[in-house]
Amino acid sequence: MNGIVKWSSRGGVPAGVRVMAVVAAMAIVTVIVSGSPTAAAAAAAAAAPAGAGASVSLNAARVGAKDAAGVAKFYETAFGLQEVRRFEFPGGVEILMNFGATADAAKANTGAEIVVMHRDSDEVKDTIPHLIFTVTDINATVAALKAAGGKMESEPKEFGKTGIMIGIAVDPAGNRIEMIQQARKK
Repeated sequence: MNGIVKWSSRGGVPAGVRVMAVVAAMAIVTVIVSGSPTAAAAAAAAAAPAGAGASVSLNAARVGAKDAAGVAKFYETAFGLQEVRRFEFPGGVEILMNFGATADAAKANTGAEIVVMHRDSDEVKDTIPHLIFTVTDINATVAALKAAGGKMESEPKEFGKTGIMIGIAVDPAGNRIEMIQQARKK
């Protein structure tokens, strides 16, 4: 871990972080579970809007949890994410995570991060914002997710007749996770 950053209660959360929170809270991100920063960067570059007038890429996607540290541990166990940085501030914590075989590899990964941030309640009312992971073996991923304490909302099933498999899960704090396995090449 790079270290813990603490903010004083006097100044509150810095304005740049508040802006990032608003932007990232609405983000839906596809992350390459293989941990390939090149593939993740290519996907982010391809998704950047052409008319933005500036280089635009996804920085992070955020989920909330009453027990942010516990939910971060879930993402580590179920999906292999590693903690890369932690911010503590009055009333909560924010844990930045990324893919990598080790914490150092995750820190070196330039792909979009998953941010787990404290929230006061795990009552999630809006089911539209969620994480979307591309997985190479949906059955193995579902098994790891369940073993880590997650639950399946919709077991994996084929999307139409495309060969693409999709499953919807819920983490221990109630955040939805969509898992997509691309059609296997014949």
